[in-house]
Amino acid sequence: MKVDSYDIEISNRDKVIFPEANITKGELIDYYQRIGSTMIPLIYDRPITMHRFPDGINKSGFYQQEMPDYFPDWFERVNAEKKEGGNATRIICTKTADLVYLANQGCITPHIWLSRKGKLNNPDRLIFDLDPPRTKGFKIACHGALALRKILQSYDLPSFVMTTGSRGFHLVVPLKGSPDFDTVREFARHTADQVASHNPEEFTTEQRKDKRGNRLYLDISRNAYGQTAVAPYAIRPLKDAPVAVPLDWDEIERGKVVSAQQYNLKNVFRRLAQKEDPWKEMDSSAVLIRSGE
Repeated sequence: MKVDSYDIEISNRDKVIFPEANITKGELIDYYQRIGSTMIPLIYDRPITMHRFPDGINKSGFYQQEMPDYFPDWFERVNAEKKEGGNATRIICTKTADLVYLANQGCITPHIWLSRKGKLNNPDRLIFDLDPPRTKGFKIACHGALALRKILQSYDLPSFVMTTGSRGFHLVVPLKGSPDFDTVREFARHTADQVASHNPEEFTTEQRKDKRGNRLYLDISRNAYGQTAVAPYAIRPLKDAPVAVPLDWDEIERGKVVSAQQYNLKNVFRRLAQKEDPWKEMDSSAVLIRSGE
């Protein structure tokens, strides 16, 4: 298979990866080839952690952070410090061929760093992970996203929202300048605490699950070195191959989004044919935040 002028040897196209939806490895590969032009600008220059399921989602998968020795030389890469010491080589996706190769390796979901090659200690995205309780419907996640957006608007900060393809939303603030992770996390914690304090019966920042009750968890823990978030337009390893999809805010305000798994491998291109990617101009909206803001 030739992609971006690179020859990629494809194996086992007919292997069923999503048994309940009867979606094959070939369909997974074709999806990432087709979505590449939309997805690559949103993940460009960011280290990737691969969530791989070589034998399909009904068998055990695994996360792979380091780049295997057998990956082709045309992959971009970066040496990054490991928490336990030393360095590791991480892959970086800069072209559609990279996504296709990963899919052929059984990588269903690429997860991306919040910082880029060259400035790994300085994130250019701040992220809130909105995790609804299983005992409540998806509507509480919509309430939380809009409440967070309102607080950020009071700071004159832009925000972009995406279904995770799993249960809730990711809400992102694009950053410029050189804040470190500690500064970003401090700001995220302050903001989440404000939202929770305004409506403590509906929202919480409590890390312990047994103390959250039936409240929406406003998780800011991804704002740290080496932490990752699901990539925009990545497929999740769930039964119908749901996709993490960027949204316009009015889609949430008008109740057009009823589930974090509303879009999947089979219907997301219908959406993209009808509207532009809402995150297309995200980088041009980047803002500077400071400690104590």
